[in-house]
Amino acid sequence: MNIHEIYRPILRCFRQSRIRQFYQCMGLRAEARVLDVGGTRFFWDLASELGLPRIEDITILNIEKEERREPCSNIRWVVGDARSMTFADEEFDVVFSNSVIEHVGGLDSQLRFAAEVRRVGKYYWVQTPDPRFPVEPHYLTPFIHWIPKRHRSHFVRYGTVWGLIAKPTSQQVRERVKELRLIREVEFRSMFPDGDLVVERFCGLPKSLIAYRAPGRSRHQAEWVT
Repeated sequence: MNIHEIYRPILRCFRQSRIRQFYQCMGLRAEARVLDVGGTRFFWDLASELGLPRIEDITILNIEKEERREPCSNIRWVVGDARSMTFADEEFDVVFSNSVIEHVGGLDSQLRFAAEVRRVGKYYWVQTPDPRFPVEPHYLTPFIHWIPKRHRSHFVRYGTVWGLIAKPTSQQVRERVKELRLIREVEFRSMFPDGDLVVERFCGLPKSLIAYRAPGRSRHQAEWVT
């Protein structure tokens, strides 16, 4: 079995609710100019399936070229580094990023990522997994992220669902452990000081953190349930 066969239904389950919240909270309209940092067409195809407004101008920034697919008239693909974007200040109405900031490396890289998001967008929505949730979503395994990072590689290959299915090499395991850094709530809040913070919950447990700045919103903290 391919690991993506497991990821896909999980992503659909949780992201349907998140997509609706995103559209509603940001007041998205068809004419909005949106930048998706680190994303793919998955989110926007799902939004279309849910009957949400079709955004006419979407830019997807990622580190690799788009997979070969039929062209989509409202989406353009840009290869680049989210920590140093080539876009102008406030070039986009909304910057969106889902489960990406935890992949860019250490704290310094994450701070650069956050600063760039705030620079290029008038408003933004950035989501990241909450390390307090017992299941680490990238490994599909409970508690692995609570093991100190210096010891984590010893458990990832044969002690996680990802390791058993993907069968990564030792180098791939080391790279994945080095790449991933889940962000605590207090850190995440400090990265986006001009925005609101939402704690997304599942079965009463904090599952995700969402920092956003939306039109006409005053700063507050909220909790959403998925």
